[in-house]
Amino acid sequence: MVDINNLKNLRLPGGFVILEIELTPEPMVDALGRDAIGQTRIVGREFRILIRSDLPEEELSITLYHEVLEAASVASTQPPASVMDFNEGDFERAARGAHERWGNASSENLSRLLQFYEFSEE
Repeated sequence: MVDINNLKNLRLPGGFVILEIELTPEPMVDALGRDAIGQTRIVGREFRILIRSDLPEEELSITLYHEVLEAASVASTQPPASVMDFNEGDFERAARGAHERWGNASSENLSRLLQFYEFSEE
């Protein structure tokens, strides 16, 4: 089971912190006007994640993996070469692969994800 409360204020490799995670019933759109199920605001190295509340647990987990990896990549002044050329589809494939490999997103598994993609421990 994904427990988002255990992920708040989570310190991650690369010096990142998930400051908050909120679930919302409101529809969301991305920067291109497409439907979205997750969004992350980045302030320095802090992530504020917003996710649709009506997702099945597997999709919630995949969305957390996706948002954290994408946010870490965007927030890094020099992202690892492993994610340097990622696009939206690459982040989605990486998130689905992480869920298949490690199971539901958790504090340990989100750290594993960033270590796997070579974010330093900072």
